[in-house]
Amino acid sequence: MADYSTLKGTTIQYKSADPGDPQLGEVWYRSDSGDVRVRVRQLGWATAADMNSARSYFGDAGSPSGALAAGGYDTGGVGIAESYNGSTWTEVNDLNTARYHNAGGGTETSAVVFGGQPSPGFNESWDGSTWTEVGDLNTGRTYIGGTGSSNTSAMAFGGGAPVVLGNTEIWNGSSWTEVSDLNSARTRFATAGTSTAALCISGISAPSFILVEEWNGSSWTEIADVNTGRVWNQGSGISTAALNYGGSEDPGDSGSTEVWDGSTWTEGNDLNVARYGHGGAGTNSSSAIAFGGTPGPAPTGRWAATEEWDTINLTQSVTTS
Repeated sequence: MADYSTLKGTTIQYKSADPGDPQLGEVWYRSDSGDVRVRVRQLGWATAADMNSARSYFGDAGSPSGALAAGGYDTGGVGIAESYNGSTWTEVNDLNTARYHNAGGGTETSAVVFGGQPSPGFNESWDGSTWTEVGDLNTGRTYIGGTGSSNTSAMAFGGGAPVVLGNTEIWNGSSWTEVSDLNSARTRFATAGTSTAALCISGISAPSFILVEEWNGSSWTEIADVNTGRVWNQGSGISTAALNYGGSEDPGDSGSTEVWDGSTWTEGNDLNVARYGHGGAGTNSSSAIAFGGTPGPAPTGRWAATEEWDTINLTQSVTTS
């Protein structure tokens, strides 16, 4: 096997710190740590534009090129709504009813936001410019999860306080219909997918925080557990290609990201800003956005920070022999 100097025409450089702007494929030896380092290109989180209003525990919808955040908690429940166009956040019309611990589903221009405090049965529909109050949930609840593809196709599941629920409901644009419950009732979890193919990821459930269930349009099935149990985490993507990122672990917040390929959860690159109670959106396991949330082991602050999951340049250590 040819050595590095034969392949590249130069020997590995010795450096006391990482170079400021290394080129892709560049390799160097860190004399202070004894690591061989390389510049690679792979999926990771890159900083994007901050939200206008820092907050947590809100409803979300959309994708990295068009996301929506509605409601949430600052020093109390708010009705603020913002949309993201792939580069900046813009405040749009407020919800009719301020709230937090709510959920959402759909796109930047066609979504529903439902549940939460102080009116746990509430449901509002978004047409890209206006929020309209529509049919309430059959079982009102807080800490609820949800997903969907539009303001006429969504689902709500889990949640509840003080009683934790497994109830699942489907929205058809005019009313909610009760369908099969989750196998493990839970709260403060992540979601991904649509009303016909969804994931319920981690959260507070019996007997653990690592359980994952998949919805096939008619029933829930337990599938492979996540690697790291957590609550207040966020998910995005589809049932066969999803991400699970951030959340609260014992004792503090997490930046951990896990990638789902339809059968296995694999550790990915961490968020730059560890957080929980944040929003997220995305279309698959290669494209996502994380925004807002709460830092630290206690909810004393609010994040406006936004990050996008995409192919970026990263520096990492390599194993040598």
